[in-house]
Amino acid sequence: MSGRNVFFERLELDRLMRFYGRMVAAGEWRDYALDALPDCALFSVYRRSSEAPLFQIEKRPDDSRKQGAYSVRAVDGRVLRRGHDLARVLEVLEPKRMRVVGD
Repeated sequence: MSGRNVFFERLELDRLMRFYGRMVAAGEWRDYALDALPDCALFSVYRRSSEAPLFQIEKRPDDSRKQGAYSVRAVDGRVLRRGHDLARVLEVLEPKRMRVVGD
């Protein structure tokens, strides 16, 4: 271990903040936190800042060759999706669009 923390890069942060803004506009999320740790970078989202995070988007460079550097975890710790592409991993958090199906 190099003793350095892992951070999101500018393009990754841009994608995260755009997605976060859409979810805030939809009324789903209200707060976020960024953490840079020795083994991963975390983007945590909250419905209320006094609660545990609803989801955590992780970047773990050590996992990039295996299942991918990015993952989304639910509040209970379950991994909802992993992958090499941040945009594809974030798709698991897209609100499901309901539509009327004809008879």
